[in-house]
Amino acid sequence: MADYLDDLRLAHVLADAADAATMARFKALDLKVETKPDMTPVSEADKAAEELIRGQLQRARPRDAVLGEEYGVEGTGPRRWVVDPIDGTKNYVRGVPVWATLIALTEADGGAFQPVVGLVSAPALGRRWWAAKGHGAFTGRSLSQASRLRVSGVSRLADASFAYSSLGGWEERGRLNGFLDLTRKVWRTRAYGDFWPYMMVAEGSVDLCAEPELSLWDMAATAIVVTEAGGSFTGLDGRPGPHSGNAAASNGLLHDELLDRLNERY
Repeated sequence: MADYLDDLRLAHVLADAADAATMARFKALDLKVETKPDMTPVSEADKAAEELIRGQLQRARPRDAVLGEEYGVEGTGPRRWVVDPIDGTKNYVRGVPVWATLIALTEADGGAFQPVVGLVSAPALGRRWWAAKGHGAFTGRSLSQASRLRVSGVSRLADASFAYSSLGGWEERGRLNGFLDLTRKVWRTRAYGDFWPYMMVAEGSVDLCAEPELSLWDMAATAIVVTEAGGSFTGLDGRPGPHSGNAAASNGLLHDELLDRLNERY
């Protein structure tokens, strides 16, 4: 089995460069922000970080393909890097420190690209999380200064903490009733949003999280961190991995109940 550790080291190098670029423009008064066709914002920092990562990948892994949120797919082959230069752009442009660069390496497997390396770097929070297939998940400042991640052992919804992003997406997709029913069954709910709930699931500080609409670059890195920490990451349809256009993550013990509740339609 490939160990992917060289790829993980490269992901850290890429994240170091992206962190320097994004932090340099964070809270800048002259930050340029545009609106994309889907009405979501994109800043000059998003574009610069993705360009930087693509440039380094072209030099270090010229045979690998790259998929990024801002510039699409480039290259072909069985290995594809997936990049979200700033996950949480709305936070970034408003000066809220909850945003991160997401970097994943995926490999062709059974007709889909499955994550084998994932890194989530949130420099404004001073946090970084990462995982490689078969090697576990970790958090820390560097590969040499890290603590292993492990999901919680909470086994009852009544004792569980559930995190989400917002209510609107659930209502738009006819899933609001199931979502609200779940919030009534758990011990605690918080709307942390974006990448952070998935990292909390991996850390064991949150037991469940879900979002009704996501893209592959939102999920590829977080999915492998959660699963290598011992958790479950699927779509709302129960399909494992980051390919369903939405996500449900848990400590594994509560995953069936999470899906059952979120799929209620009445």
